[in-house]
This record gives sequence, structure tokens and C-alpha cells, in this order.
Amino acid sequence: MEQAVLSACLIETTAMPLVSTKIRPEMFYEQRHQKVYDAMLHMSTQGTGIDILTVSEELRRRGELEQIGGPYFITQLSSHVANSTHLDYHLQVVHEKFIRRQLILGFNKLFALSADETMDLEDTLAEGHKLLENIEKEFGCNTNLRELKVLMADTMREAEGRINNNAAGITGVSTGLHDLDKLTAGWQKGDLNIIAARPSVGKTAFAMHLATAAAKAGRHTVVYSIEMAGERLGDRLILSQANIDAEQWKSGQVDAWGLSEATKAASELGQLPMRIDDTGTAGMDYIRASARMLHSKGLCDVVFIDYLQLCEMKPDKQARNREQEVAMATHKAKLMARELNIPVILLSQLNRESENRPGRKPMLSDLRESGSIEQDADLVILLYRPAMAQLPTDKESGYPTDGLGIAIIAKHRNGQTGNVYFGHNKSMTRIADYTPPEPWISKNAE
Repeated sequence: MEQAVLSACLIETTAMPLVSTKIRPEMFYEQRHQKVYDAMLHMSTQGTGIDILTVSEELRRRGELEQIGGPYFITQLSSHVANSTHLDYHLQVVHEKFIRRQLILGFNKLFALSADETMDLEDTLAEGHKLLENIEKEFGCNTNLRELKVLMADTMREAEGRINNNAAGITGVSTGLHDLDKLTAGWQKGDLNIIAARPSVGKTAFAMHLATAAAKAGRHTVVYSIEMAGERLGDRLILSQANIDAEQWKSGQVDAWGLSEATKAASELGQLPMRIDDTGTAGMDYIRASARMLHSKGLCDVVFIDYLQLCEMKPDKQARNREQEVAMATHKAKLMARELNIPVILLSQLNRESENRPGRKPMLSDLRESGSIEQDADLVILLYRPAMAQLPTDKESGYPTDGLGIAIIAKHRNGQTGNVYFGHNKSMTRIADYTPPEPWISKNAE
């Protein structure tokens, strides 16, 4: 099959443009074939005509002609096929054999790593993840190249799906906030969404509200909590549903009625299709592998990660500093969203710049440690609570700041930017659409 491919390239001028888009030199098993094809590939990029004589001359110039068997071998190659009629099939077989060899080599390496107890288990799992990722990329080689006619048909099919499946304008996963759904149409498949704020503003509380809303909409929701133990998230979930005092719950001073309310809330929450992984040392490779496994079982429709800067990041040759490590983690989160075709919501910290600003209002440039966060994200939400800056009234809306939160849509690759106002209680355990207090409504009505 390899000789048939090389033969087609030697005898037909139309063969090389097709072959060069599907096969690389290392995909040939026979080393002689690799050298001949590499010479052809170089000649093709240089615009040199390819035939028996010119290929022989190129190999002679490289000092490789005698190594492959001399001019006779090139002449012999040209006699394997009369034309390139079955070239596509020949290429498919060569490509498939290469992938099988890569699988054999890769799994043998993984077997050796698995048996070596001096190797870190997480590194071994990361190697396995990387192997499968590379094989999948090879297996899908060039399948993303589509004629515009095909792309238009695929685009219309996707649009028709949105039209048929939309619910009150929501085509993705509901966020649980009416105004946020209105701006985004819900969390969209394949998107990386960043929610960023300074510490103690309420990133986790906001994210848990969004995660619960997704689960209540029937979506399999997975939360990776690196910062907080699962039981603490469980506390927040119960407090978001049960009408009990957060301080009393924390101190254990809950009466029988409060305990009954909490038990009822816990029972209802337990029915939701939500999973929480509180592995404190989780890295993005671990999260991707876990999400991939759950997705293969139909148990992962949306992923929340709390939060980026706490992800375990092991420096390697490609990441020499913290900024590059964060950039790689963000890029992996984006790849996960694309390859699983699900929304990924990634929490991130903002730097201190906003605290030196009047009103402490955050900006897109405040994203901590890496500009790649902004670059990879399809949607960036900055959380802001003007009451924390001792502002009695929000300047833009005129709303009183007590119990007011603002989700600033600072970047939206596929839609509008703007402010989404939400209400919260003092402990930030209950979040809902914002409704101004009655005195404010009466005053403004007048």
C-alpha cells in the first residue's frame, strides 16, 4: 500500500496535492519509503516537478539515494500502479496502519509506566489521557475540512435544532437568572465561560446557584471544587433552598423546625442530576479525564470548575512560569469544552487593581496572571457588589446597593455585553433575579 501511494505520486501530477494533506513522512512504516516521501514533499513545496529522475536527483543531493537502494528502487516504485484511481483507499489503509502502530507503542509505554511504582500515578494517568488525545487527533485527521456547501448544511441543521429546542429564547443550559439567559440564551455547547471576581465577592455562591439551576433544568451537572470541601458546598446548597439562618446552621444552633426544613431541602437536592468532585489536588488533566469518562456515560452536560488558579499545575518544558502554566490550563479547559461539546464554566480570581479604583468596579484587564484567560474565553463575567465599596447607590442603575449584585458581561464572543443585576441575602447563600425594594419602586414611580 505504501509503495502504491508513492507510485501514484511519481506517475500522476494530481496525486501529490492530495497525498500531502493526508500523510506525513513518519506515517510510512518502511524507512526507505519515509525518505522518498520526504524528498517528494520538499519538492512539492518548492514547486519542483516530481518524476523518477527528479526524485532520484533530490535523494542523491541529500546523500540518501544509495541508502534506499539506488535509482533502481525509484524505478521499481513507479511500476506498482498504472494510475491513481484507488489512491484514496490506499491512503486510508496507510493512515490506519500508522494509528494502529501508535496505539501498540503507546499502550506498551503505558503498561511499563503502570508497572513502575516509582512513577507518580497522576503522571501516568496524564500520559494515558495525552495518548488518547493524540490518537483521536490523528484518527480525525483532516475531517474538519469541509466544502462551503457542506458547512452551510451543517450550520442550518444546527440552527433548526436551536429553533426546535429553544424554550422562551433559551437554546443552551439555563443559568437560572432571567436577564442572564436573555443576554446569553443560556450556556452554549463548546463555550468556555469565565466567572471572575476578587476574593469574598461570591464566586462560589454565584456558581453554585448556576449549577443548581442547570441541574433543575434536567442537565447532568458536574462541579469540580478545588477550593472547598464537598460538605461545605452541601451546606451552601441546603441554605439556598431552606429558609434557615446561615449563622445558626454553621454554629449548630438550629431548632427542630429548622432541622426539618434542612432535611426536606437535602432530600429534594439529592434528586438532582448533579455530581461534586472535591479533589483538592485536581489538575486540568484530571478534570478533563474525569469529565470525558462521565460524558461517555451520558452523565456530563455542563462542567463547573472552582477555581482556575488553584488547579494543580506541574511545570514542564513548555510552561516556564506561572503565567504560561495558567495559559495552558485555560487552553485545556477550552479544548475540553470543544471536544465534549459542552459548556464549561471556569471560576477565576481578579488581581488587586480594582481595589485601587474608585468604586472598586472590576475590568477585563483585572483577570489575574494571564491574558490568555480573556483570549480563550467565549464569555467573561465579572462579579461586582457595590455595597462592598461602601456605595449606597449603584451609579449606573440607581438601585440601592443593599443585597445587590452585578454580573458584568465584559466579553461575549457571540452576543451582547452589559450588566445583569441579581439579588442576594446577607450570607450570599440565596441568589435570585433582582427586584428593587418597594420604597425605591414607589419613589421612582412618582
